[in-house]
Amino acid sequence: MYRLRGHHLLCVHGFKGMGYSPQFVDKMSQVVGDIRDDNKDFDIEVVADLDDTCQACPHQGQTTCEKSPSSNDHVLSLDHHVIHHLDLQPGDKYAKSELVQRVADKVDPEDLDHLCQGCSWLSYGVCKDGIRALKQRHL
Repeated sequence: MYRLRGHHLLCVHGFKGMGYSPQFVDKMSQVVGDIRDDNKDFDIEVVADLDDTCQACPHQGQTTCEKSPSSNDHVLSLDHHVIHHLDLQPGDKYAKSELVQRVADKVDPEDLDHLCQGCSWLSYGVCKDGIRALKQRHL
């Protein structure tokens, strides 16, 4: 079982190997590989908090993201936007397959302009491409 932040439920679909450190990229690659593997299903605890990928991030503090003075508030707002958009409850566990299907059903690439507003990765376009590809696979 993974513990994932709300906004990471979207990031995994567009991830292309970029990250904050080699350790973060390795951890995110592992999580992404498992989530993209249609032959695997497992539970994911959805949180608005530090998660399994944050464990490998150089910006992880004791209890918050410490990339900048406002970064923790920013990532929490991203988490809450996504959790609300997907009709999820923080702290609840969901099957990976259900979460992937919810993203495919409820998120359009253009939604990321609002859901991920202010994210430093949004301008690369890989997230929108990932959501577009996910939707095509789940038509």
